Amino acid sequence: MRRTDRTADRRALAVGWAALLATAATGCVSMPSGGAPQRLEVSQNAADGLQVHVYPVAPHKGESPRDLLAGFLDSSNADQANYDTAKQYLTVAAAQSWKPDAGVVVLAGAPSPDNPLIADVATTVQLTVTGKQVAGLDAQHSYQAHSGDAYQRTFTFVKESDGPDKGEWRISDLPDGLIVDQTNFKNTYKPVHRYFFAQNDSSAAHPQAAPALVPDPIYLRRRIDPLTEAAQATADGPSRWLGPVVTSKLDGVRVQSASIGDSRVATVKLEGGDPAACKQMAQQLFQTLADQQSKLDRLDLTLTGGSCSLSSGEAALVAPGVLAGTDNGVAAYIQLNDGRLTRYQDGGLDPMPVPGVLGQVPQAGQFRPGPGAVAVRRDGNVAAAVSADGHELVEAELADGGKYGEPVVRSPGSLASPSWDGRQDLWLVDRDPAAPKVLMVRDRTVAQVQVDGLGGQTVQSLRISSDGTRIALLVSRGSGPTTLLLGLVEHGGTAKQPTARITGLRDIAPQLTEVAAVSWGDTDQLVVLGKEADRLQQLHFLGTDGSQSTDSPLQGGESMTALSATEARLPAGPTGPSGPAVLASSERGLSLLKDNQWHEVPTKSKADAFIYPG
Repeated sequence: MRRTDRTADRRALAVGWAALLATAATGCVSMPSGGAPQRLEVSQNAADGLQVHVYPVAPHKGESPRDLLAGFLDSSNADQANYDTAKQYLTVAAAQSWKPDAGVVVLAGAPSPDNPLIADVATTVQLTVTGKQVAGLDAQHSYQAHSGDAYQRTFTFVKESDGPDKGEWRISDLPDGLIVDQTNFKNTYKPVHRYFFAQNDSSAAHPQAAPALVPDPIYLRRRIDPLTEAAQATADGPSRWLGPVVTSKLDGVRVQSASIGDSRVATVKLEGGDPAACKQMAQQLFQTLADQQSKLDRLDLTLTGGSCSLSSGEAALVAPGVLAGTDNGVAAYIQLNDGRLTRYQDGGLDPMPVPGVLGQVPQAGQFRPGPGAVAVRRDGNVAAAVSADGHELVEAELADGGKYGEPVVRSPGSLASPSWDGRQDLWLVDRDPAAPKVLMVRDRTVAQVQVDGLGGQTVQSLRISSDGTRIALLVSRGSGPTTLLLGLVEHGGTAKQPTARITGLRDIAPQLTEVAAVSWGDTDQLVVLGKEADRLQQLHFLGTDGSQSTDSPLQGGESMTALSATEARLPAGPTGPSGPAVLASSERGLSLLKDNQWHEVPTKSKADAFIYPG
């Protein structure tokens, strides 16, 4: 096929897409940047929105290396399970050695190959592909954000000397993995969560009856048997990053099939597995498959030598967020400028003072919490408060007659950012200039937390996840900007002398040059108030892998000064499940984010601060 014919085909395809997009209400698609014209189909799925099905096209006769490369890149990202068509662009040896599942490079725009002059007598040529890398997937499907790093890889082409492709250019040497631009990445891949049990804390005096499940986000090709792929990815084990703090009952099993019927019952068949752990394996798989649709009522699991069923009620006992403390609904706590702590329920009237000493106006000479220095335990029964001067931390019951106990922590510096996990451990930062540190308080026992990998930075504030396995840290170097790191929490020691260590620190928001505040908006999502270079401050919703949970940041963040979110969920609205519950303060007062709209929170008294439990 001549190049002019190919151009005409591509032009006709582009015209068809222009007509389609003119009538589409939602969705985003992109045209391939080169190579063979591809057959495309569009499906409208309620969960995924407008999607483009891409079918690969084999190489044509007489293609130049540049056209061949474009066709290969297009075909390698098409909806084909085994990449058979893409391999037709390669020599026999290259097709056997190429490892397409080694990972994915995500570029800001279409891959840009150079265009060298090729002599008519040439039998070997090299082309270099360049671009700006904004993200990547590793061989375990785990996402990693990049800040526009320069990307460059070389492809080698040879002219076949014999065989059916004699005289044709073919790729003889290429990097493993796939290369894709942002738009096609969103079309081809979908975020999926696999789930693993939080490791048991051997130093806890009262271990949890059943460990909570922790999400491990990955990306899978959305149209290549996504249910079986998600189940197998769970059986393959956690990501290298999350692995140290979770366990799995699916080690060594192979998923034969996974499906969900019209009756909202999932059926999974495994090869291998321990029948004694059938229920626990089902719990992991239930949550993984439930992510693929809005509701799942039961999972039937068959494995070598046994079977079991798991109901949605049984699955809820260890579901992600089970330690978030949401039994009493989604309530926020507002600290008024007269020192009282009040409780606000969405849809209610003016916030009501909490029972106990924290709900009373402090008298002269009495302990007074500093603004924004109160943290309510996730069960709503106890609060920790840092004094206005920052030197002391006390705890008080939120009950009639509840009083401040003796200071649990004292510091010559400034204590800040108290945060509770779902295991009733309290975490905070001691900003003592002479010895800055992170502390964990368990039943009035204070343990200094080792933080690995800070590299000379100091922790300014923190927020711990409800399952206690991950912690968000805002760090800075000297007087420099504050940035966001996410770490893992490893426990040790004994019940009398517990220890904790934060490790595996990673930058999940390299695009943000400065971060003002962070909070957990879900078990797998952070709500971040921050700014990119040369842009206004905005509200970002980031997955724990650094991927954007929404297509774009929420506008209006430039006027915000603080935020608080919760892993709990607001009641579903008429249009479906709600997003994260987020409170933010600005010069206009307090606002609640609900159904992607900001709603004013009524308060007769001026508020100093606000928090959700945790």
